Amino acid sequence: MPRFRIAPVSDWSRLVRDVPDFPKAGIVFKDITPVLADAAAFAGAMAQMAAPWRGAPPDAVAGIESRGFILGAALAHALGCGFVPVRKPGKLPARTLAQDYALEYGSDRLEVHVDALPPGARVLVVDDVLATGGTLRAATALLRRQGADVVGADVLVELAFLRGRERWDDPAPLRAAKLL
Repeated sequence: MPRFRIAPVSDWSRLVRDVPDFPKAGIVFKDITPVLADAAAFAGAMAQMAAPWRGAPPDAVAGIESRGFILGAALAHALGCGFVPVRKPGKLPARTLAQDYALEYGSDRLEVHVDALPPGARVLVVDDVLATGGTLRAATALLRRQGADVVGADVLVELAFLRGRERWDDPAPLRAAKLL
């Protein structure tokens, strides 16, 4: 059985790898799967993401498909709250609300069940990477339309050179565990 290398918790971000030309030519994808595969690195990253929310945990964490599911579910568990999936079209079985948005390489749509959260529920939105900010803004708008009180957004990695934070015009705080 292969043994996974255990990285020091303080440098989990060095495990994020670049994948050139994915999902299309000219894009350098930030792959977090090596962080997830390393128990100490994953635990360290989750502890870092959870720390700012421990004093006033949300009612739920909303994780954006697909890597946001992994991080969001782990974060919800760490904070002792529920988890709500924010999915791509046609993936949720019950009635949904939808929000269209632009990506740095196209456009897409997000959906959430209309009854995923009670009105006024305090929700933390989670994704893996903040690039241009379109996905995070769309998820936040969608959850607010659903009646949630979005208390913040948290990402594992922020790509500072793409300036997505500058497009974050939301009053809720935006936190990133690591700037790249």
